[in-house]
Amino acid sequence: MSARTLLYTEMVTAPALVRGGALHLLDYNAEEHPVAVQLGGSDPAELAEATALCAAHGYDEINLNVGCPSDRVQSGCFGAVLMERPALVAECVSAMIRASNVEVTVKCRIGVDKQDPETVLPDFIARMRDAGVTRLAVHARKAWLQGLSPKENRDIPPLDYDLVLRMKQQFPDLHISVNGGIESLEQAKGFLKDGLDGVMIGRAAYHTPCDILLRADHEIFGEAGVKTAHDVVQEMRPYIARHVEQGGKLAQVTRHMLGMFTGRPGARHWRRVLSEHGHRAGAGLEVLDEALSHIPEKD
Repeated sequence: MSARTLLYTEMVTAPALVRGGALHLLDYNAEEHPVAVQLGGSDPAELAEATALCAAHGYDEINLNVGCPSDRVQSGCFGAVLMERPALVAECVSAMIRASNVEVTVKCRIGVDKQDPETVLPDFIARMRDAGVTRLAVHARKAWLQGLSPKENRDIPPLDYDLVLRMKQQFPDLHISVNGGIESLEQAKGFLKDGLDGVMIGRAAYHTPCDILLRADHEIFGEAGVKTAHDVVQEMRPYIARHVEQGGKLAQVTRHMLGMFTGRPGARHWRRVLSEHGHRAGAGLEVLDEALSHIPEKD
């Protein structure tokens, strides 16, 4: 859908790679470049080893996640809980940087629990810079590790975009992206105009991909050609066929395509056909074609 947008994997834990040998978690397709892998962990030596494995797999960026607030992440001492241990994070990223030539970046929150973001965030960013990090993505919300679920942590803590903008002014030498609650390219372009270097979009890019990803190459990166949603579905056919031939289920792919035509005529029928028939034994490209037949070809 976009050749220029940087794609992030879901978080992969360093222990799973180093101790568990789960290298299949690093698999991706060449079409996904540029692609960054998100690592979770808190042991510098283990993260360095995981970084080397990720570099060997050809990732364009290796990101340490210091923003995820899930209970599982807290119990493993990685994710947002590490905002309380900036010296350890600096030690981790320093070890990761030494382990490969691939750029190491950090994704963080503005703080956790009762921390004062105005104090904590600039100190954290300065420590990352001193450790050799030049790119950070800041989720403009606190993470409440006590009292809120991971889902609630994505919505309830108030957004403080102005603080992230001030961090860019305070650290003009760093590449700083903003994350959290961004729902449109228009909103993203506003942040870029205000001086931020990048914008990270999560749920909106997943649920309304045509509004975000199909327009991004043209509107953000100035590319001339623009794909249509129909083009993308057709380009997915060989990938889906291979997946099914190898024993996979159609729905394992198409469930991630349900938002493809959100807001377009026929979108409800598209979702219904894929949802009702994609899980059936033997379901293949004929189900995709049936779903697509409900969408007018004008993009």
